[in-house]
Amino acid sequence: MATITTTINSESTVNVDGNLNHNVSLVILTSLFFMWGFVTCLNDILIPHLKSVFSLSYTQAMLVQFCFFTAYAVMSMPSAKLIKKIGYKYGIVAGLVVAGLGCLMFYPAASMQSYPVFLVALFVLASGITCLQVSANPYVTALGEKKTASSRLILTQAFNSLGTTVAPFFGGLLILSGVAVGVEELAMMNDAQQAAHRLAEAQAVQIPYVGLAIAWFVLAAIFVWIKLPTIDTIEGNDTVDCNVKSAWSFPHLTLGAVGIFVYVGAEVSIGSFLINFIGEENILAMPEAEAASYIALYWGGAMVGRFIGVFLTRIVAANKLLGFNGLASVALIFTAMFTDGYTAAIAILAVGLCNSIMFPTIFTLGVSDLGKATSQGSGILCMAIVGGALIPLLQGVLADSIGIQLGFILPALCYVFIAFYGYKGSLIRK
Repeated sequence: MATITTTINSESTVNVDGNLNHNVSLVILTSLFFMWGFVTCLNDILIPHLKSVFSLSYTQAMLVQFCFFTAYAVMSMPSAKLIKKIGYKYGIVAGLVVAGLGCLMFYPAASMQSYPVFLVALFVLASGITCLQVSANPYVTALGEKKTASSRLILTQAFNSLGTTVAPFFGGLLILSGVAVGVEELAMMNDAQQAAHRLAEAQAVQIPYVGLAIAWFVLAAIFVWIKLPTIDTIEGNDTVDCNVKSAWSFPHLTLGAVGIFVYVGAEVSIGSFLINFIGEENILAMPEAEAASYIALYWGGAMVGRFIGVFLTRIVAANKLLGFNGLASVALIFTAMFTDGYTAAIAILAVGLCNSIMFPTIFTLGVSDLGKATSQGSGILCMAIVGGALIPLLQGVLADSIGIQLGFILPALCYVFIAFYGYKGSLIRK
């Protein structure tokens, strides 16, 4: 999954006297990237599960991603203000506690069999993760020399992808397979038996998410106890001065924000529909628990692609690589839309490999040459992650009206824009 990159002033320093050294601190912080990647990817398991429990349409099921990713737009600025008051370390602690509370809310949501309560729990969980991202990224960029900051971010993002890769196995084993029954068997049950079965399905999420809540709280206790390096930022140097226009006046930044919006939306959309797509009769006709393992291939491709991308971006212009990956994604999606069986399944999974370099490349191209407007531009790009809330919801509407397979036309259009941005849009300057 994409992670928010928070920029800090180049004159920032790290005081390490009496604190943990950089390497130990980086290892501890990397655990956060793994955790929020893990939890975010579990949404791909929750969607088909809750769709079955509450007999939802695809549009209604996509409210899972809508509520989760809306938190990025709603809570980013409040999180930044909170961190300014309490500091980065305790911002991390606050994010961990809020995420833990969000996970605990899954228990009453399941007991009440209330889809709205599930959605509120997801928003609270995502609010905690938003606070974590705003807090943790400055530490990663500051823990060492400026020239190696990019490699540190790539490392932590790789562990974020590791979390998204292992989560489907965890979710498929503990959530989807526990109480699954066939359609014919369910139809043979009377009303009372069906109600009891749906309650058992809803409660299948309780133990996994309580376990995640405990993990969040344990991490919060660890961060309270340890002494992380202190980041001393020089205030006032990262704002747009009177001689520099608003970041919105830079076309390549504005188009980059659209690029982030459609990229995150397309990536999340595809992941959200994978289980149902693979379960289609003309694709692989797999039960949900078995199809869940294929999500790991999608997100695992992004992890592998990030390591490949580190090498490729040294020999190929980043914007051209972005454009090529965008066009390749369009070709793969059209293949998935108009073929059947393993050909369609492999094509849609391969889009994950193309996704790998998109977020950091769009982000870098978008903030280039902004000068003192860079900080504002970074904030604009981070807010654009809300695309993960809106585009899956729109694809849900399409899936309900024209079918899940043809509904992939929406992410295909998203990748068309990304290809345009790589080849043309990113070259525009003020």
